[in-house]
Amino acid sequence: MTKATSQQPDVKTRAPDCVFCALRDGPAVVMRNELTFAVRDTTPVTFLHTLVLPYRHAATYFDLTDPELAAANELLRHLRSEIIKTDPLVKGFNVGANVGLVSGQTIFHCHVHLIPRRDGDIPDPLGGVRAVIPDKMRY
Repeated sequence: MTKATSQQPDVKTRAPDCVFCALRDGPAVVMRNELTFAVRDTTPVTFLHTLVLPYRHAATYFDLTDPELAAANELLRHLRSEIIKTDPLVKGFNVGANVGLVSGQTIFHCHVHLIPRRDGDIPDPLGGVRAVIPDKMRY
C-alpha cells in the first residue's frame, strides 16, 4: 500500500489555459482558505450548487495532497453551514467528484461538487449518487 503525500503543495502552480485556475483570485470566489477556494457552479444542478477546488492545478481528487484534502473538507463543512443558513429548505447534500473522462470529468482541475438537496426536488431520490448508472440506482 502506498502512503498518501502530506507535503505542503505549491499553491502558485497554475495551468495557463485552465478555466478554474483563472477563477481562483476573482470575484466569483464565495469562500476560501489557505489551500482551497469555492465558486458557485455555472450550470448548477440545484440552487447554491458549489464547487470546491484546490488553488494548485491538480487534475483529479486523487492528485490532492493530504493538506489539500483537509482544506477541501474544511471548506465543504463551512459551505454546508452557510448554505443551510441561506436556504433552510435544504435538507441534504450530494458530495462528489468526477475522476477521469469515463466518469464524466470535463475540466481536468480537481473540483468537488456540493449539491444542496431539498424535499421534492426529484420525485424519488432513492439511490442518490448511484444514479450515475441508472440501472444500478435501485437496490
